[in-house]
Amino acid sequence: MTAGIQPTELGFFVALASCGSLSAAARDLGITTAAVSKHLAQLETRIGLTLINRTTRRMSLTPEGEVFLEHARRILSDIDDLNQLLTRSKGTPKGLLRVNATLGFGRAHVAPLISRYAWQYPEVEVQLQLSVNPPVLTDDLFDVCIRFGEPPEARVIARRLAPNRRLLCASPKYLAAHGEPRVPNDLTHHNCIGIRQGDEAYGVWRLSSGKGTLAETVKTRGNLATNDGEIAVGWALDGHGILMRAEWDIERYLKSGRLVQVLPQYETPDADIYAVYSQRRQLSTRVRSFVDFLSEAFAGLGNALN
Repeated sequence: MTAGIQPTELGFFVALASCGSLSAAARDLGITTAAVSKHLAQLETRIGLTLINRTTRRMSLTPEGEVFLEHARRILSDIDDLNQLLTRSKGTPKGLLRVNATLGFGRAHVAPLISRYAWQYPEVEVQLQLSVNPPVLTDDLFDVCIRFGEPPEARVIARRLAPNRRLLCASPKYLAAHGEPRVPNDLTHHNCIGIRQGDEAYGVWRLSSGKGTLAETVKTRGNLATNDGEIAVGWALDGHGILMRAEWDIERYLKSGRLVQVLPQYETPDADIYAVYSQRRQLSTRVRSFVDFLSEAFAGLGNALN
């Protein structure tokens, strides 16, 4: 290696990896595809490593490229955080903010709030990625993750944004045809709509008669399952079975009568909404401003639901 890695190359490589192809990176960077290819080749030649495997149609990171990308993102984020920390009394939040949320909740609640946040803080570049399962919090791929339930990791900061309950529900059509369960064990005789998400045991529902009481575990069954909560709610609305879903996702249907709460006298595990970020992000102005914005917004939305 004849020269060290240049700071500008970190941003170039992050942009290239994020775009997924040389041509897309060229459009994003405002240069030609040939210039992107030449810049990448010069970088790889200088450090003596192949960072990207590329063919005519696609490209993929090599193991060395994955390491390079991880450190490049961290270094650029640290530079942004330092700039924000030194100038926070003079300016407004700015820089890249990477946010992760689950599919249905992200579309319905997080994305609209990001739209409002972007109007208020136009110098922050927000990248929202929705996923079925929450990412590993120690991977440093995101600045803020919105998730249900307090994470067990001690090395992260988890700020509670809003209370949230999981409720059992079904359509009036289904209950008229199959009857309404009276005790948790009755659920074993019903068609229950399954949602395969996260690390939770699939098809296992836990209900208790009150706070502090021993939960009763019920192994449910049914002929429909999905990893998308919105699809599951749609099946429940169509009358296919009983569903366990977060109150935030079904409240409007309960109010309209399209869904009816089942076993309301029993409680399921809480699924409070949290903003989670690493301890090293707590000094970031854009992270703090975003989490504060979400906290205030969710408080207002929560009041509207009640």
